[in-house]
Amino acid sequence: MAKGYYETDRAVAEYLAFHYGSRDWILPAGVNVRAALDFPVRCVTQCVKTNQLPSSARALDLGCAVGRSSFELARHCYEVIGIDFSKKFISVARQMQREGSVDYQLVQEGELMRKQRAVVSTGIKRNRVCFETGDAMNLRPGLGAFDLVLLANLIDRLRDPRRCLAQLPKLVKCGGQLTITSPYTWLAEYTPRKNWLGGFVRAGKAVHTLDTLKQILAPNFRLAGRRDLTFLIREHSRKFQLSFAEATVWIRK
Repeated sequence: MAKGYYETDRAVAEYLAFHYGSRDWILPAGVNVRAALDFPVRCVTQCVKTNQLPSSARALDLGCAVGRSSFELARHCYEVIGIDFSKKFISVARQMQREGSVDYQLVQEGELMRKQRAVVSTGIKRNRVCFETGDAMNLRPGLGAFDLVLLANLIDRLRDPRRCLAQLPKLVKCGGQLTITSPYTWLAEYTPRKNWLGGFVRAGKAVHTLDTLKQILAPNFRLAGRRDLTFLIREHSRKFQLSFAEATVWIRK
C-alpha cells in the first residue's frame, strides 16, 4: 500500500467505519468466516446443476488459477479445460495434474515461512483435466462448445470484460450452463474505468454490475439463479481478506 494512502479520503472513510461503524452494516448478519473456506469447491457444488450434466459433459474453467475448481468439475464432467493468463498458475496446475500434489511455502510473519502441501483428492480422475495459458478476451479457435462454462472471480480483472462475455454464446451449448462469480472489485489498474460493468453513476443513476450482465447476456442466456458466495484469502497467519462474490447461473437459450 502506498505511503500516501493514509492521506486519502478513502482511507479516512475506511478507518471511520473501522472505529465507529455499526455492526449491522459493516458485516452482513449471519456471516460465518469458516463458511468462507473452500470457495473453488463451492463454485461447483453450490452453483452448478451437476445432475443436469450429460455423462459426456465438457467443461471450461476460464480463469482457473491453480486449478481447484477444474479438478472438482472433473467429478462430474468427462473433459475439463482450465485456462488462465498466468503462466505461473498454469505451470503449478499442470504439476498438480501430473503428480497430484505440490509443495509450497506460506508466509507466517514477515520472512518466516511455513511448509504446506496442496493435494488433489484421490477420488478425482486427474486425466480428465488439462490446463493451458490463454487470454480470456481472445480465446484460441478450436475450443469447441461446452456443457458448462465457469468464470470465477474473473470479469473484474479483465481489461475489457465485455470482449470476454461476447465469446460466451459460441462456447456454451444450447441448454448448457454458465456460472459467473465476482466481488465486483472494479479497479483502474486492471480495468480502465470506461470498461467497468458497474460501480459508477450514469445520467444520475447508479449502475450495478448485475444489471449490465443481464443486458449483455439476455439475448442468449436466461438467468436461472443468484446467490452470494463468501471467500477468504490468507495473506499471513494473522491477516486475511474476507470477500463476498455474487454468483449468477445462466442457461443458454
